[in-house]
Amino acid sequence: MGSSTNHRSSRIPNFFQLSIQERITALVRNGFLTTEDEALLAAGNGTLRTRTADKMIENVVGVFGLPVGVALNFLINDRDYVIPLVVEEPSIVAGLSGAARMARAGGGFRCNSPEPILMGQVQVVGVSNVPAAIAALQGARDRILHAANALHPNMVARGGGARDIHVEHHIAPESGQDMVVLQVFVDTREAMGANLVNTMCEGIAPLAAELTGGRVHLRILSNLTDRSVVHATVRFAPDALVTSDFTGEQVRDGIILANDLARVDPYRAATHNKGIMNGVDAVAIATGNDWRAIEAGAHAWAARDGRYRALTRWYRDVDGALAGEISIPIKVGTVGGSLETNPAVRINHHLLGSPSAAELAGILGVVGLAQNFAALRSLSTRGIQANHMKLHARSVVSTAGVPAQLHEKVVEALVSSGEIKVWKAREIAAAMGNQTMNATRVSACGKSILLGEHAVVYGQPALAVPLPMAVEAVARKDAAEHRLIIDGWNHSVHLDESATGFAGALRDILSELDLADHPTTIELYPHLPVGMGLGSSAAMAVAAVRALNATYRLALDDNRINALAFRCEQAVHGTPSGVDNTVATYGRALRYQRDTSPAFRFISFRQPLPLVIGLSHEPGSTSHTVAAVRARHARHKQSCEHLFAEIGNLTDVAITAATAGDFGALGECMDICQGLLNALGVSTPALEQLVSIARGAGALGAKLTGGGGGGAIVALAPDQERVARAIEYAGYSAHRITIHSAE
Repeated sequence: MGSSTNHRSSRIPNFFQLSIQERITALVRNGFLTTEDEALLAAGNGTLRTRTADKMIENVVGVFGLPVGVALNFLINDRDYVIPLVVEEPSIVAGLSGAARMARAGGGFRCNSPEPILMGQVQVVGVSNVPAAIAALQGARDRILHAANALHPNMVARGGGARDIHVEHHIAPESGQDMVVLQVFVDTREAMGANLVNTMCEGIAPLAAELTGGRVHLRILSNLTDRSVVHATVRFAPDALVTSDFTGEQVRDGIILANDLARVDPYRAATHNKGIMNGVDAVAIATGNDWRAIEAGAHAWAARDGRYRALTRWYRDVDGALAGEISIPIKVGTVGGSLETNPAVRINHHLLGSPSAAELAGILGVVGLAQNFAALRSLSTRGIQANHMKLHARSVVSTAGVPAQLHEKVVEALVSSGEIKVWKAREIAAAMGNQTMNATRVSACGKSILLGEHAVVYGQPALAVPLPMAVEAVARKDAAEHRLIIDGWNHSVHLDESATGFAGALRDILSELDLADHPTTIELYPHLPVGMGLGSSAAMAVAAVRALNATYRLALDDNRINALAFRCEQAVHGTPSGVDNTVATYGRALRYQRDTSPAFRFISFRQPLPLVIGLSHEPGSTSHTVAAVRARHARHKQSCEHLFAEIGNLTDVAITAATAGDFGALGECMDICQGLLNALGVSTPALEQLVSIARGAGALGAKLTGGGGGGAIVALAPDQERVARAIEYAGYSAHRITIHSAE
């Protein structure tokens, strides 16, 4: 592995806060992925396909998925790396990235690039004269190597091939017979080399039998690759180890003491080394290498002196710094095998800069050392259990069947209780549920606009459909003051004179309903993401008013609820069209056109509409996009009026198609409308990409839905699963929704 620097930086601040698409874009921008890689990932083609898997092993019935993450911040031999990891265990990716970030301050990691040597064994039994047989094999070294290399001339031409031999003598424990073992050491260059070495062992077996006068039994490689050992080192100054509770010296000494136990106690060493392999295996899988072979070799190496020990050593150096080192046999390849069949493996090699096999082995060794540091640091400070407790509690709460609106609260209470048990989660949930039993739970719909957004603000019609149970709500009288709580958002606000926006509108509604002197807690349970153009704010407004109506038996009809919710929408969005709150209130597909009487009419479909909602993870602001379109309208009034009219015409054509069950025509209208919305400047690259993915996966039509500037798309998808999977493969979220007519 060279020591020259490069211009790529693996330091990407706040990477974990980005959406998946934004992370991919950042990796392209920083030179770790190509635009071709980006396109594969975006189109959902970056994973192994079933038809390809069927050619790899027997009896294929599907493909099993695991998360692919990247560890950042790695500086190895003065070169930046982003490390791909295939792993399902939480904390590993974050732990590695944190360890690498800390190591940068001390110059990063150093490691060697071991020779890619793989050893094969030929077992000879029935030998009458063992010393003579050993001498014969040793004397025929060149002849044996020539015979082995003749089987793979191309490998020799690439600078590899059989390099040396060694002969061992063993006594069989069961039969007591002599076993002479010919070992041949092969430089496999960039290949993993298992098949190559096995072929060589088969090829030289007759010669071994001839030279020894015995009978050849096993002819196979060994996974103890002790001539391909990675040595990696790292150094942390005490100042870099300081935590809020421990000095750097305390952390340093704690890590050393923990490692010392693993060096002398095989019970601790087993778990210690398992932690190392958490990192090593994750990279091996990501790069298409045989992680089982690496595991076997590592554990055999750990016991090479007859007692199983830690693979790492941590100690205090002469300057008082924490120094760490690892020695681990690693033999990997960068050509052949799954590298040529699995597109995800190819992409991961690109992420690493397409390293040689020797360089890749060094990277794996460094990752093992970094993972060991992260684990020991956690164990020596707040403990590994504290990091995993909440993750375990989440799993337990899900198993207990706790309602979604109580999930986070029960998780926190469960962790605090110290009893991470299913029965305890149910007990806590029941107690929390009793707090709201005296209040009626109500709900409101979200919405997806199939056609007409933005044009509807200027008097044109819109076609919108409901998204059921978008928000649930309760209103409780047993309160000391008016308060709004939004579950899961960590949002709690007093509905007093200081309240603004949505909360301020709710305060005014309480007064209008003569509830100002009746302290009430309004608790909302949103099931839709905010800022996605799916009507979450309107659904919250309708749900809140409905909750007050139910608790105080106000006998408000839907028209009044709709009008009050519209006032909340005005507080949030400025000049909303009114379509969101109308769909949220009535929960029906409808044609909406403001300033007409009536403003809406319900739409019935001959066939249910199969839709897929794709979330860009890029929140949009309806108020911002409405204002932007208004400004564009002021600058280009005639052009914008023409676009609005075209959208309005398309909407009515689409309604006719939808009511007749003509999905082809409806999809065409959606596609054309997307082009017009793009012309209005409210689409984004992420939305365009989602639209393209959906259409490519068979959607009859796809477009943004809502205000745009981020948010979501809606696709008309008779094959919902195919479209949803393509969106999810690209790193986005997808929701399958079928809209039925409600007469």
